[in-house]
Amino acid sequence: MSTSLSAIRSALSAARSQTYTSAYSMPRDFYTSAEFLDLEKSSLFAMEWNCIGRVEEIPNPGDYMAFQLCDEPLLATRGNDAQIRVMSNVCRHRGTLLASGSGNSQHILCPYHHWSYELDGKLARAPRMEEHTDFNMDSCRLPEFKSEIWLGFIFVSLNPDAKPLSPQLQQLEGLIGNYHMEEMQARFVGDEVWTTNWKCFVENFMEGYHLSPLHKATLHPVNPTRLCTHYPPSDVHFGYHAGFSPDLPRSTKGHPDLQDHEVDNCVMFSIPPGLVSGCAGDYSSFICVQPESVDRVRLKMGLLFYGDHWTQETIDHAVELFHRTNAEDKEVLARMSKGLKSKSHQVGALSSSNFEGPLLDFYKYIDRKLSPVLGA
Repeated sequence: MSTSLSAIRSALSAARSQTYTSAYSMPRDFYTSAEFLDLEKSSLFAMEWNCIGRVEEIPNPGDYMAFQLCDEPLLATRGNDAQIRVMSNVCRHRGTLLASGSGNSQHILCPYHHWSYELDGKLARAPRMEEHTDFNMDSCRLPEFKSEIWLGFIFVSLNPDAKPLSPQLQQLEGLIGNYHMEEMQARFVGDEVWTTNWKCFVENFMEGYHLSPLHKATLHPVNPTRLCTHYPPSDVHFGYHAGFSPDLPRSTKGHPDLQDHEVDNCVMFSIPPGLVSGCAGDYSSFICVQPESVDRVRLKMGLLFYGDHWTQETIDHAVELFHRTNAEDKEVLARMSKGLKSKSHQVGALSSSNFEGPLLDFYKYIDRKLSPVLGA
């Protein structure tokens, strides 16, 4: 085992016995090792459930969206039976990528030789293949991957043996069920690439310690650090509550099931490795996370709104606040990416559970998933 993997293994092993009052951050190799990133891709992202977006992005029969998970080109479609499927985006002829971006079509057409596929992946047409003696069109189809819809989010796993996701999320549904995210609509979705390690991004989204100092004019007036409270994690999720400031009037818009304490709260949760979300009554945020290199991460960002009463002006205001907040995070995470490369970097003591407790939850999740591979 390399020196960097050995250091990471030791740090994760130590995190097992750490408490929220004795926890430390991870060593720099945890974020800068390309060898460890390869392990994360093969043993986390390729094996676990990954969120790829929302059902509202492909609402109609024939809608599709192309994306990549690890090094696997994939295609999500909504068929004429209204079912969402996730299939290979690679032509069965000679391997050309079939689709890019998003759109609507009754057939998936390869741009190279015009082989075409039904929305369920079955080969529909293969021009000039009649003379081939050993080719059976009826048995040729795009491979399909496991997928699930959970509260309007589309999840996929490249692991054919992945356990169903929804039953594992019952504890989290107990926290956010009354918000009814499945009834919310994505009114904004965008893609960005940030200069940071994917774990730094998740950690930043999932801790409230920085809300007041970094986001003094954006999030501090809304969700100040002092109102953050940690909640117990499960094996498949972790997070904290970000209370809304009583100094600001709060919107009472949201599902009728919401209790007063839920209206005054935003549930920050992560379903690792690749989904983080802030769930609130009036509107919520979500970000799908995909690592590209040790200091480059691709993000799909969205805002979900409850109800049809929203004006374009209020939506635009929410999107602008989202962009301003993300710009502050993006800049500081780029600075962190540079700092983590320093040979003088050392691990640091984490703040209390209410402020940085989710980081320890995250470390313990990664330890549970990767210690069998690392031999820890």
